[in-house]
Amino acid sequence: MFVVRCGLLLALLGASGCQFVPQSKFEAAQSQNRTLREQNKTQLAEIENLKIHAHNIEDHLIKAEEDLARLDEQHGRDRQKLAGAGGEPSQLRQFAGLRGNNIPPGISGRLAELARRYPSLQFDPQTGISKLDTDVLFDSGKTELKPEVKQLLAEFADVFAAPDARELKIMVVGHTDSKDIRGREVRERYPSNWHLSAGRALTVADFLRNSGIPEDRMGVAGFGQFQPLAANDTATARQKNRRVEIFLLGPETPVVGWTDNRVEKGVLR
Repeated sequence: MFVVRCGLLLALLGASGCQFVPQSKFEAAQSQNRTLREQNKTQLAEIENLKIHAHNIEDHLIKAEEDLARLDEQHGRDRQKLAGAGGEPSQLRQFAGLRGNNIPPGISGRLAELARRYPSLQFDPQTGISKLDTDVLFDSGKTELKPEVKQLLAEFADVFAAPDARELKIMVVGHTDSKDIRGREVRERYPSNWHLSAGRALTVADFLRNSGIPEDRMGVAGFGQFQPLAANDTATARQKNRRVEIFLLGPETPVVGWTDNRVEKGVLR
């Protein structure tokens, strides 16, 4: 049987105009076209699956590095306990420079007790610094607080709200390691480690504000990767550098850019 077909079959037959084409040949061309369309769909699906797979591998690598850092950190703490290394100087004192901060003894005692109950919190009574591991507070590349740390921050806010803490202020400071921001979606929100460190500090400050600490007693800063505690050459070192610090500041502690704006007898001071 023969039928008249135009247009699409011209390329197949290498001729111009209309041709008499066998029905079987026309149906074979249609079948081949359908097959090519299906193959194209399949290849597009495979490409999308490869993109998802690559993203998942990247997430697994980040998670594996974080798990390794936690294991290394725990192993180091265990070694210190076995060796009786409790007399080593606090790392916090080495970079704080806030000795003589005049934190009331009652506040220091309550924060020290809080640190004993929450291993992720380190408190130095000599400087008034409270250091929180960022990996405990946030997932990698995120600024949303994990649910399990909200109780810790709420109790911290309760300590700061005590009457003997009314003259104290808080500076919340975010830090990151030296790794570049990973993942397109994360980079769109936080183009650099500056943005990520400041975003995490803001998240902590917002939570403390919602827990009752007045805004005028808090400040926020982000230092990106530029104030490391350790070289960024191992997973353990990078974990130490990913942190949020909360500085308790006495009334006589000078802070650049933070002035006492109380008005007394018509004088701004």
